[in-house]
Amino acid sequence: MSYLALARKWRPNKFDQVVGQKHVLTALENALAQNRLHHAYLFSGTRGVGKTSIGRLFAKGLNCETGITATPCGECATCREIDEGRFVDLLEIDAASRTKVEDTRELLDNVQYKPARGRFKVYLIDEVHMLSRHSFNALLKT
Repeated sequence: MSYLALARKWRPNKFDQVVGQKHVLTALENALAQNRLHHAYLFSGTRGVGKTSIGRLFAKGLNCETGITATPCGECATCREIDEGRFVDLLEIDAASRTKVEDTRELLDNVQYKPARGRFKVYLIDEVHMLSRHSFNALLKT
C-alpha cells in the first residue's frame, strides 16, 4: 500500500464536497455556469483552507469533456487525469522552490501555446508570495 497524505486522500472531487468557503464556491460556480470567466484568479488564505483543491476543481469545471460546467462529471478522461494529477494542461508550480526570474520566464515561454488536450490551460502557482520582485513583475506582464 502506498503512502498518501491525508489531505490528498480526502481531497474533494466536486464543488459540493468542499467544506466551508461557500462564498468562493458560489462565485466560481456562477462564473462557470454563466461562462463569465476571468483570465486569472487569486486564492489566498491560511494553510489548509482548500486553495489548491478549489483550483483543481475549477480546472475540472473548465476542461470537463461534457463542456464548461459547475458540475464536472468526474468520469471522463480529463476529470480522472486531473484527479490523478497527470492532466497535461493543468500545471501545478511550487513557487517556493522556483523563486528566480529565470524560472518564471521559462514558465511564461509556454503560456503562448494552446492547450494540448483540454479547452483551457490552467496554471496553479502555489506559494506565489515566495517569488522575487522581478519574478512578480515578469508574471504580471503576461
